[in-house]
Amino acid sequence: MARLQLDSVQKRFGEGDDSVLAVDDLSVDVADGEFLVLVGPSGCGKSTTLRMVAGLETITDGEVRLDGEVMNERGPAERDIAMVFQSYALYPHMTVRNNMRFGLEESTDLDDETIDDRVESTAELLEITDLLARKPGALSGGQRQRVALGRAIVREPKAFLMDEPLSNLDAKLRSQMRTELQQLQADLETTTVYVTHDQTEAMTMADRVAILDGGELQQVATPLEAYHRPANRFVAGFIGEPSMNFVDCSVAGETLVADDFAYPLDEASDSVGEGVGSLDETAGVTLGIRPEDVAVVEVDGGDGDSAAPTGGRRAVTDDSLPDDVDASHAFAATVGVVEPMGDENVVHLALDDGPELVATVDGLRRVREGRRVTVGLPSNAIHVFDAESGEAVRNRSLEAAALDAARV
Repeated sequence: MARLQLDSVQKRFGEGDDSVLAVDDLSVDVADGEFLVLVGPSGCGKSTTLRMVAGLETITDGEVRLDGEVMNERGPAERDIAMVFQSYALYPHMTVRNNMRFGLEESTDLDDETIDDRVESTAELLEITDLLARKPGALSGGQRQRVALGRAIVREPKAFLMDEPLSNLDAKLRSQMRTELQQLQADLETTTVYVTHDQTEAMTMADRVAILDGGELQQVATPLEAYHRPANRFVAGFIGEPSMNFVDCSVAGETLVADDFAYPLDEASDSVGEGVGSLDETAGVTLGIRPEDVAVVEVDGGDGDSAAPTGGRRAVTDDSLPDDVDASHAFAATVGVVEPMGDENVVHLALDDGPELVATVDGLRRVREGRRVTVGLPSNAIHVFDAESGEAVRNRSLEAAALDAARV
């Protein structure tokens, strides 16, 4: 086990005007035994970062340190780091046993008996003992993945690096392997950096996530902190499925305004920047709210809309709304597409004279296309971002203690 530090790491491909800055001034401190997930869209620099840590790419600037020792000039074999690749990278002509032995034979002075003991114990840990005599061509995708993991584990490295190791598996097997990887890392207590573009993997597996975009670090946080207290609009939109709703607004006093849409601000939302009173009235901002926080209240008794309210706000009385929604934060809307997901329904909504929003409601609740509804946007659940920089000005009201209590 080891502490892994990336200090102002930069990677530039090419030279001069044709060069491409793939990773820019990246600093992350991975604690001993921590499971850190690098997550972001394709091309954000996460795999390049992993390859620099492994020694497969040279570092343009900055330092990579393992237990305080600078790794920049050391070759991959000298870093005591094991990497699991997306493509498994198994030798097709070797048996599973020999694939797992090979790295130890080439990089250590261990005797055959010790190597065999490590291979056997690792195979037992991964439940692949009965596969040791097979070659990769006779294995399923999940079995090959276990062998690739086994080849890394037998080395007993200071750190594991994993580059989208589950991306070639089907959905059900990916879910199973996520659980197994988490349990395996917890048992081994080995520092692990895991790369994925899949936010579900990031949210379910990580102790902390490091979110990248365009080669730049956007936020390092626990999954819940990134979800509920995003540092900027990119993080808010990337983490979470369906994505957070965004409405571009201007600020008029203590009200967010967009065309005929108006949302009064109050003190129910925590401030992570300056308070409501100091918002520049000419500033552009973005209102954000997650789909599960959008309250959908049906206001007519049938399929028609004769009883539907008109106008943008005060569509229903306070008595009809959830406790955390004031009538000033309620808007008339029409249901568009409804996507049944089983445990929930994803509902697309068109506000009268306002933006389109997405909400999620209970899967057993029947919401029909074309129905008139009232949409409530609780003030304690909204986020506000600076329109120019994207930085969070306000995040939803959620006590830090609540985030701590949610951690297992």
